[in-house]
Amino acid sequence: MNRLSDFMLPPARSTLAGEVDALFNFINVVSLILLIGITIAIIYFAIRYRRKSDDDTTPLITHNSKLEITWSVIPLILVMIVFGWGYSGYLTMTNAPDDAYEIRVIAKSWLWEFHYQDGQTSINELHVPENRPVKLIMSSDDVLHSFYVPDFRVKMDVIPNRYTSVWFEATGPGESVIYCAEYCGSAHSQMLADVIVHTQDDFDLWLEAGDAIDEDLTPVELGRQLVERQGCLACHSTDGSTLQGPTFLDIMGRERLLTDGTTVTIDENYLRQSILEPNTQVADGFPPIMPSYAGSLSDRQIDAIIEYLKTLD
Repeated sequence: MNRLSDFMLPPARSTLAGEVDALFNFINVVSLILLIGITIAIIYFAIRYRRKSDDDTTPLITHNSKLEITWSVIPLILVMIVFGWGYSGYLTMTNAPDDAYEIRVIAKSWLWEFHYQDGQTSINELHVPENRPVKLIMSSDDVLHSFYVPDFRVKMDVIPNRYTSVWFEATGPGESVIYCAEYCGSAHSQMLADVIVHTQDDFDLWLEAGDAIDEDLTPVELGRQLVERQGCLACHSTDGSTLQGPTFLDIMGRERLLTDGTTVTIDENYLRQSILEPNTQVADGFPPIMPSYAGSLSDRQIDAIIEYLKTLD
């Protein structure tokens, strides 16, 4: 059974995975038994009751109460087993332990933003401790998304204007992939992130480190780091190619036609407004889908991004 799970399922890296896999395997094994049984019965009846000559006539067939009750009751029992087993797992997965570490998750097109209890923030990297329940409180800034980590066997819709939650407990250090499992636009397939599971000591050190690593960077180096970590490159290229948004290449001083028919010259003020209020001056030919970074980036970080963009020529 474990080999079957290893072949058909991703690695099991949370305490919830065992129960999910057990039910999955139960459904597959029962389905396989029924498939084999029904196939054998079809072949047997096809041979046993085949028409042997042109004189054969079909006899008058009436119902068989015992047979009809049997083939109704057995599937009913199997369905109720699956329902009860699944409902029990659902209750477990929707009720986080009281001592769970809470992390706020914000989904945006097309990135994941994570806010920790001490004020730390990370983009497209969810850092969690091993062997400790973690509860995610999630919402979307724009459209419907879905938070899905196959290794943990957890999946939950992330909805605008309301909170949803999911929890898990990772069983050991390592990395797993976060997918968006609900189509959310043209870059849906690129809305990926990583779960990085630390030992408790390493997780505490990561929280303590905060943004200290940025203090020694030049504005251009910090800007490059922020552009990469904030998910900007999912929509904006640095080589002139067109993605979901305009390219960053040679952006400064360029004349840009907006959707309202006006034209602006791209300067520091335009870039700052595009970061904080991206849908007030939308480039013509592109949808108004960029999320606002107001409250997510400090003035120093915005200045650094602008300085980095100036170097892309």
